[in-house]
Amino acid sequence: MTERPSMIAATRRQALRFGLGAAAAGVIAGPAAAQELFGQAEWKDRFDASAGGAATRTSASRIPTLSPQTAQATERAIEDYNAIVSRGGWAQVPNGPRLKLGSQGERVVALRQRLMASGDLDPNLSMSSTFDSYVEGAVRRFQARHGLIPVGVVGDDTMTSLNIPAETRLRQLQTNLVRIRTMSNGNLGDRYVMANIPAAEAEAVEGDQVVARYTTVAGKVDRASPVLDAKILQVNFNPYWTVPASIVKKDLIPHMQKDPQYLTKNHIRIYDQARNELQPEQVNWFSDEATNYMFREDPGETNSLGTVRLNMANKYGVYMHDTPSKNLFGGNDRFQSSGCMRVQNVKELVAWLLKNDPKWDRRAIAAAIKSGERIDVQVNPNVPVYWRYISGWGAADGSVQFREDIYGMDGTGELAMAGGGASAATGQ
Repeated sequence: MTERPSMIAATRRQALRFGLGAAAAGVIAGPAAAQELFGQAEWKDRFDASAGGAATRTSASRIPTLSPQTAQATERAIEDYNAIVSRGGWAQVPNGPRLKLGSQGERVVALRQRLMASGDLDPNLSMSSTFDSYVEGAVRRFQARHGLIPVGVVGDDTMTSLNIPAETRLRQLQTNLVRIRTMSNGNLGDRYVMANIPAAEAEAVEGDQVVARYTTVAGKVDRASPVLDAKILQVNFNPYWTVPASIVKKDLIPHMQKDPQYLTKNHIRIYDQARNELQPEQVNWFSDEATNYMFREDPGETNSLGTVRLNMANKYGVYMHDTPSKNLFGGNDRFQSSGCMRVQNVKELVAWLLKNDPKWDRRAIAAAIKSGERIDVQVNPNVPVYWRYISGWGAADGSVQFREDIYGMDGTGELAMAGGGASAATGQ
């Protein structure tokens, strides 16, 4: 489930303290990069992902993550990292102030050595103590491979990723190869959606080719998005949001204790078990009485689910949806929901899901959203959806991709970030 923007209580510093990684964005290119860095780029009744400064991308490759080709590329990556480990791995880059273009000193030399060891910087370059354009380009490559917004500046998030030992990265690849092989050898379907939780990214796949990739926001570490197999059954336009019981207790009651107008301001209605609507003043907010009622948010652009929900049958009660908090797609820390998954450019995904129904072209989708009315459309045939946990893999373009072990599922303690502060988009 996904909470309202005002319910998001965890700061980046708190997230780090709980072991959340710096996972997220992929490669940004062109003018979209500048827009995305400042949280300005997002669609509004538009379908062209590139025009919207849309989601950051892991790769431009059309090869799906769950494919034999990715398994083979990961095997090659394991061979390469075995060789790196046999050579002694890489040394730590000493902590200190941010490193950026023009920085000088021995820490820059250590950074050069580290980037050369992982193949991000040409080993034939001089070992200068100046952070020059070659180092900046190498840092951008490293950041893109590790799911960080590639700004070419070494801040806390990038420093943490740089200093994870080569042995740990090797074990991460070996663990994830098993996950990739398990799925890539099965029949996933001709059309399916795969959401990679630690990468905070989703792929729409058709005919063994990635049609599009979407940046996502996944669950917090204490409200994790589950690994699951399901099917997308419906597209719900202008959905209501029924507040989950867990959020009523953890978030909604405390909000009402602080601000008795909170529900009214956020268009959330209260219903008893007989479906009678109650007024906020009829509830004792300094008790657990509220947990006996249903809370439902009216449709609209400010609704916690945004204007679209993708309904998928599963035992966890989670789904994929739009969000009014578009700024979350532009950051490194995209683990802000309560289990559900928010999707950037979700209307583009909807158009793909409904493309076999001639009644639901892009114009009709836009009109349905604009109407403000609750409209349910069956996805026929249903489209399989897989939520998977792939935090290290070899990509088709030859790069080796890593994401932080956000939920601690890799069994590798070094992948948990133990400290640090909030990183601005320009200080990775």
